[in-house]
Amino acid sequence: MSLSNWIRFRWDLTQLPQFKPELPEHYEIGPATAEDEVELRKIISSSFVLDPAWNPATQEVMEMIEPWLAQAFSAPASTCLALRHGLRIIGAAIISHNAETEVHLAPGPCVSTEYRNRGFGTRLLEQSLTKLRDAGLKEAFGIAHENAPVTKFLYPKFKSTPSPYDSTPAVAV
Repeated sequence: MSLSNWIRFRWDLTQLPQFKPELPEHYEIGPATAEDEVELRKIISSSFVLDPAWNPATQEVMEMIEPWLAQAFSAPASTCLALRHGLRIIGAAIISHNAETEVHLAPGPCVSTEYRNRGFGTRLLEQSLTKLRDAGLKEAFGIAHENAPVTKFLYPKFKSTPSPYDSTPAVAV
């Protein structure tokens, strides 16, 4: 999987509709706490490791995600949302409220494999985009690989604008 196969998505947060956060009984989305960090790391990591679409790039993806995970619990401009089923964390989303960053959804909605295809990723994305808008951002950005399910199914639901993305860090010469 080459870096040229990444896509950057842009959302115009001024055009977001009002979302009705409808979740089945016993499910909730809310801010994660420091005590949730270990479980959230497991959920996010397993979302990629156990997904066949990501297998060719698991190492690359995990190296990219690690700084995002570290920042989620240490940077004041970052928030981690936890999707809970009762006491169990089954999904997560990390968002950066920093208007200067080039990626606000890092790594985007992650849902435990056994809970997928039930609309939970949609709810996490709605909450993420709403929180970014409420923090005063006018636009938000996320990245994904061109073959990822979020690229094909989730991000287009929210009228994102895709463009190629090069995740290679700039090298000082």
